Amino acid sequence: MSKIKKFQIVFVVGLLLVASFVFNLFDLEMLKKSALIIATFIAGFPIAKTAMQSLRLRAFSIELLVTIAVVGALLIGEYVESAAVTFLFLFGAYLEARTLKKTRSSLKTLMDMAPLEATVVKNGEKVITSAEEIKEGDHIVIHSGEKITIDGKIVTGQAFINEAAITGESVPANKKIHDQVFSGTIIDHGYIEVKAEKVGEDTTFAKMIELVEEAQESKAKTQKFLEKFANIYTPAILVLAIIVYIFTRDIELTLTFLVIACPGALVISAPVSIVAGIGNGAKNGILIKGGEILENLSKIDVVVFDKTGTLTKGKPEVTNIKSFGIDENLLLQLTAEAEVISEHYLGQAIVKEAQNRGISLEHQPETFTVAKGQGLYAMVNRQAFIIGNRKLLSKNAIHLDQLTEKYAINEEKKGNTAIFIVINQQIAGIISIADQIQPEAANTLKQLKANGIKQLYILTGDNKHAAEKVAQQLGLSVDQVFAEMLPEDKVNQIKQLKKQGYRIAMVGDGINDAPAIAIADVGFAMGGAGTDAAMETSDVVLMADKLSSIPYAYTLAKTAVRNMKQNMFFAVGTVVLLLFGVMMRKVFLASGMLIHELSVLFVTINAMRLVRYKKAKEIIK
Repeated sequence: MSKIKKFQIVFVVGLLLVASFVFNLFDLEMLKKSALIIATFIAGFPIAKTAMQSLRLRAFSIELLVTIAVVGALLIGEYVESAAVTFLFLFGAYLEARTLKKTRSSLKTLMDMAPLEATVVKNGEKVITSAEEIKEGDHIVIHSGEKITIDGKIVTGQAFINEAAITGESVPANKKIHDQVFSGTIIDHGYIEVKAEKVGEDTTFAKMIELVEEAQESKAKTQKFLEKFANIYTPAILVLAIIVYIFTRDIELTLTFLVIACPGALVISAPVSIVAGIGNGAKNGILIKGGEILENLSKIDVVVFDKTGTLTKGKPEVTNIKSFGIDENLLLQLTAEAEVISEHYLGQAIVKEAQNRGISLEHQPETFTVAKGQGLYAMVNRQAFIIGNRKLLSKNAIHLDQLTEKYAINEEKKGNTAIFIVINQQIAGIISIADQIQPEAANTLKQLKANGIKQLYILTGDNKHAAEKVAQQLGLSVDQVFAEMLPEDKVNQIKQLKKQGYRIAMVGDGINDAPAIAIADVGFAMGGAGTDAAMETSDVVLMADKLSSIPYAYTLAKTAVRNMKQNMFFAVGTVVLLLFGVMMRKVFLASGMLIHELSVLFVTINAMRLVRYKKAKEIIK
C-alpha cells in the first residue's frame, strides 16, 4: 500500500472516530456503533489482507495477531476497541513508513542529483545530448552551475567543483587540465572541457547509487535473527493467548493479551537503525555495503593499512636518477616508454617525470606483464626490460654489486623507493621515487586508537627502509610494520592476525590490495583514486581520499549498533511491562495499543538521530 493511500485511510478512519465521539455526546447509539464498525472495516481490511498474504507464504505476521483480536472484539461487541486498535495500528504503520522514508533521504538526494543531459562537442559544434547517449571518448563542455554527466579527465579549462555528492566534502575542489572529474558533481564557477572515460552505469556516481541501494536492502545478522524470531514468536503468542483464556475465561483479557504482545517495535528496531546509519555514511562520502558490514565494522579491533596511496598521497615524484653506462635522460626515456601503460603509481611517476623534462616517448611496449608486488616485464623496441624491486631481480637471477646495493640502501634510508631498471639482463640504473604522507594520516591513527582500536599495522610491498621511515613520521600510533610484502604475503599476515582472535579491517587502494581487502573482516577501499578491483572487493568505499573518514565510519558503525540495541531493549521492555499490566488488569485494549504504537514511534525517532550524527572523537594536535 502506498504512503498516500495509507494516509487517506488513516484520515478517513480518524474522521469516523471523531464522528462516533460526537454521536456519543448526543446519545445517538446506533450512529455511534455504525461509525465505529465502518471505521474498523476500513482500517482492518489492509491489516487482514497483509495477514492472509503472510499466511499463504506460511509466515505468521504481527498483522495476524491484530486481525484475530479485532475479529474477536467485533464478536463480543467491543466496537470502540476494535476501531481504536485498527486505527492505531495503521497510524503507527504510516508513521513508521514516513520515518523510514526520511532515513532513506540520502539515497533520494543522490538520485535527484543525477544529471540528465550535457553539452557534447560534435564536429566542432556544441550539441545538447541526453546523458544516456553520451559515448566514451566524447568531449563534454561544462559551465558554471552545470552538473557533470560523466567520469573523465579535463582537457581544457579550470574550475572549482563541488564534489559533495561523491566525497561528502562541501568545499569546492580546484580542478585543472589532466585532473579527474566525476559524474554528479557541480561546477561552482569556471569552465572545463572533459574527455569522457566512463559513461552511464559505469560512472562513479551511478555505481555509488547502486551500492547505496543494495546496502540499504542488505540485512544485518541481528535483523535476520529478529525476522526469524517474529515467525516463531507469533504462533507462540497465539498458544499463550489460548492458555490465558483457558485459565481466565475472559475473552476481552485474551484479546488484549494478543494485541499487546505484538512485537512491532522489536521487528523494526534493527532495520531503521541500519538504514539511518548507512544513509548518514553515504551523505558523508562513506559507502557501507550493508547492515551486516555495519555490525562487523563496529566490532573491529585491528586496522591494517597499505602504505602507497593510502597513508601516503599516492602522487609520488622522482627524486633522483642514477644511471650506469647510459645517459640519464635516455634511461628515463626508455623506462617511461616501458611504463607508459602501467597503472601503478610508481610507473606513472616515471612517465610524468619524462613529460616534465620534455622527453618524447616514441615507442609503446610490444609486450607488458605485471609481476604483482614486484614490478613488471616489458619488451620495447626489441629490448627486454625488467623494472621493479629486489625480489623481481632475485627472481630473475640478477645480482647487484656492492656499490649499487650501497647506493640503493642510502636512497631508501632517505625515505625513497628504489626502482631498479634492467635492460637486456644488465643493470642500467636506479630511479628513486618519494611519496608524501597524507596530512591527516598521523591524526587519523590517533583517532582510531582513541576510539577503541587496539592495534595498527602497515603492510607494504615497499622496501623496509622506506616503510620504517613512514612509520617513524606517523609517530607512536603504528604498532608494527611489515615491508616487502607480496599480495599473498598480505593475505597470510591478515590470516595470522585473525587466528589470534582479532577482528581486522584492511585499508588499501591498489590491485595488489584487493585479495587482502577481500579476506579481512571489513575491507576499506579509497574510492576517489582507488582501482575498480579494490572498490568491488571492499566492504566500505571512501569516496573521498580522506583517511579521516575511517574513524568516522568506525564510530558511526558503533553508534548505529548501539542505537539498534537501545531500540531492541526499549521494544522488549515495553512489551513485557504492557503484558504485566494486562495480566494485572491495569492495561486495556485501546490504551495498551496506544502505548504500543508510541513505542514504535519512539524506536523510529531514536533511529533518526543517526541521520544527524556528526563526527568521531576529535584528537587535540
